[in-house]
Amino acid sequence: MVPVTDAPGADTPPIVVRGGTVVDATGERRADLLVVGDRLAAVGPDLEVPSGARLVEAGGCVVAPGLVDLHTHLRQPGAEEAETIETGARAAALGGYCAVVAMPNTDPPVDSAAVAADVLALGRKAVCRVEVAGAITVGRAGERLAPMGELAALGVRLFTDDGAGVQDAGVMRRALEYARGLESRGLPVVLGQHCETDSLTAGGVMHEGAWSSRLGVPGAPAESEELMVARDIALVRLTGGRVHFLHLSTARSLAMVAAAKAEGLAVTAEVTPHHLTLADEELAGYDPIYKVNPPLRTAADAAGVRRACAAGVVDAVATDHAPHPPEAKATTLQDAAPGMLGLETALAVTLDALTGATAAPAMALGAVLGLLSWGPARIAGLAVDQGGDQGGPLVAGAPANLFVFDPEERWEVDPARLASRSRNTPWAGRTLRGRVRHTVWRGEPVVVDGEAQR
Repeated sequence: MVPVTDAPGADTPPIVVRGGTVVDATGERRADLLVVGDRLAAVGPDLEVPSGARLVEAGGCVVAPGLVDLHTHLRQPGAEEAETIETGARAAALGGYCAVVAMPNTDPPVDSAAVAADVLALGRKAVCRVEVAGAITVGRAGERLAPMGELAALGVRLFTDDGAGVQDAGVMRRALEYARGLESRGLPVVLGQHCETDSLTAGGVMHEGAWSSRLGVPGAPAESEELMVARDIALVRLTGGRVHFLHLSTARSLAMVAAAKAEGLAVTAEVTPHHLTLADEELAGYDPIYKVNPPLRTAADAAGVRRACAAGVVDAVATDHAPHPPEAKATTLQDAAPGMLGLETALAVTLDALTGATAAPAMALGAVLGLLSWGPARIAGLAVDQGGDQGGPLVAGAPANLFVFDPEERWEVDPARLASRSRNTPWAGRTLRGRVRHTVWRGEPVVVDGEAQR
């Protein structure tokens, strides 16, 4: 355990994080950090501890900018039995996150300024920064564009019909053109695409391939994702717009993203921890816990996703945290809801995938943290140099949004001890390496020694 000591005599004391290795976009160095209010007052070796300061011992640990998740399902409004903004944000803080972007596939969906404002208001009471993504189309039905201008005026920067891809190419073209118009008015937004061609995936419950044939389960082919990736790259070329590809799962999808970037097109891509590490063979026991959308692909695809991360093609690792109540998973594979928890396990799973034995090649720690922190912060418009407060270097004067983790601590995942209202984690009973000890958000220690403080 990494101890935290409270010095007596101060109601709101400064914080000194002592003895850790700081890793951020500028590199790696041994340094202490002094937090005063919501800012870093000093960063350097062997800082003096002010009288009355709260001391956080970080020896043997890494201190890094808070993680940022581009893809969190908080389920509120409409499915509070699975998750709320409060419980999801708590899980995020325990996982080292200082900011999350809540997806709009709620009930009602976030397709109006009124719903977005409600979610943002609830987020202001949470233990991390909660931003919201707006829907691209009204009701996420793929037909009429949502009022993106009104939503952007509230600060919404990411738009997606996540859970459904925009099927009509003409609608997606108009959305890209609308987004360019908003950017010209000083409201930069990015469209996030859930790449799934409905006519190819109808009825599919897992990846279409050798395992689906062996199990006698209807499959969804990789081409369903890849066709939409190819289409939207073409639309970016046509319109000059920007697209962020959500939770890509196949090696060919990422190869197309690499080619588009080489062409100079404005595309970015995220992958998930589970698509880095798990494959369709996990469904051999028909366990719905492994049912996700997009589905777990082949082991070769998982290896391709890891290689794309190492090659710099991938811009972010996003959790796609998708909580469900027990009854939604305690059914047949065909009828079960897709999705799994991710916020509290993402760091450890991603570190193992990209720096461990299966990594090819293994990535440096700073590069992996970039995929989890400053990379997604930039896509979400939350980066410090964009006027935000996330992912910036840990230097004097910077926002005090950071976390401390022990990269060697091993821990067993117990679903009952997770902060989420749901329990649908694929890592139950597994031992992971790397655990968050402390999270500081806006200068407040919201996680101390692995325990949420509120």
